[in-house]
Amino acid sequence: MPKKKKKIFVLDTSVLLYDYEAVKNFEKNDVAIPITVLEELDSFKKGNNVINLHAREFIRYLDGISDANMLQKWIPLNGRTHGKLRVITNGSASTDATKVFGSDKNDHHIINAAIHLKDENPDQRVILVSKDINLRLKARALNLEAEDYEAIRIKDIDHLYRGKTDLDIQNPSVISEFYDKGRIKPADLMEADPICNHYYIMKGHGASALGWYNPDSEDIEVVGNQNAYGISPKNAEQTFAMHALQNPNILLATLTGAAGTGKTLLALATALEQRRNFKQIYLARPIVPLSNRDIGYLPGDANAKIDPYMQPLWDNLSFIKNNYKESSKQYKKIDEMIESEKLKIVPLAYIRGRSLSNVIFIIDEAQNLTPHEVKTIITRAGENTKVIFTGDIFQIDTPYLDAQSNGLSYLVDRMNNNKVYAHINLEKGERSELANLASELL
Repeated sequence: MPKKKKKIFVLDTSVLLYDYEAVKNFEKNDVAIPITVLEELDSFKKGNNVINLHAREFIRYLDGISDANMLQKWIPLNGRTHGKLRVITNGSASTDATKVFGSDKNDHHIINAAIHLKDENPDQRVILVSKDINLRLKARALNLEAEDYEAIRIKDIDHLYRGKTDLDIQNPSVISEFYDKGRIKPADLMEADPICNHYYIMKGHGASALGWYNPDSEDIEVVGNQNAYGISPKNAEQTFAMHALQNPNILLATLTGAAGTGKTLLALATALEQRRNFKQIYLARPIVPLSNRDIGYLPGDANAKIDPYMQPLWDNLSFIKNNYKESSKQYKKIDEMIESEKLKIVPLAYIRGRSLSNVIFIIDEAQNLTPHEVKTIITRAGENTKVIFTGDIFQIDTPYLDAQSNGLSYLVDRMNNNKVYAHINLEKGERSELANLASELL
């Protein structure tokens, strides 16, 4: 058999902003970083967003392993299973991307550096790795191999865990007995082993029931009526979500679904219902500013800067409040919690580095987080902390994430079947008939 060519992977800036440890994920192959990428990382290092953190972390890592000859020689990466790393210059490439595409851009300098490396190493496969689709297309147009960075990626998004199963009950007495006893053995309903905190919709012979698998009792138990701070579920999935969010044994929960399915509203209502069990309720969402501009460019103090991004959270709080009269205790309690900061809306950047104990922490729009940031948030959880992620994995606002590579999809894929975790995918829109019509037809 012919010997396989050793590979050299050239990493684009987008890869390192997505995963600052990417250089460690190419096995024994070598990794090259164009000097233009370092220049771009330098422009990203200031700020409080996750891409700024990743830029700083990679620069520190590179500083720790580099020496004075990094532009001339390959530096061994840490560990025996890794290859070598080198910073490369643009050089004189056999094909000049700036001339072919008619503009002097950083993307074209990165392509030129990769082509120059390919010219220097004809016996090796040089592959440009980028999260930027357009950059990959340009590279391939110049006969340079290019691929997406897929080290952290869900392979089968169509079969991502959904949290619930429909069961067709053939025996007419099963559902009535289930209600009478409040529980049933999984083996009486199905052959497969149940998943921890999985939910079931049982239907048959004109009857129906809702149940969940309790990993402690090892039974499927009845899910009863749910309510939280004046909000009642409107369908089975919302009932399951409320049940999971108010279960004290579930410390980590995820809700996915399209706009209007009630993800954020259910998370806020159940948090308010459990307010006595926790010291604080934190509500957060990732800020996705235009281009590479930190929120510092916005006018006003910190609260004024983040308010436009946090408005959907305030809207949901107002909806919950308006279920009560202004004179009611429930209405006034929300205002008191905001004033005393027992209920606090913050951007994720403002809680980085903190240890979160005795809190409910709700992260909205979590599909705009990378897998690394999701891990960072969860590892901040201290004693008596419940973490809730909500989002729509098909509505992503950041340029280098998609349905298969975002942190929320990654979390659902990796965490299911753990005793402290539950997930529900909300399918039915409940915002309004008009909103549902738009979702279906437009």
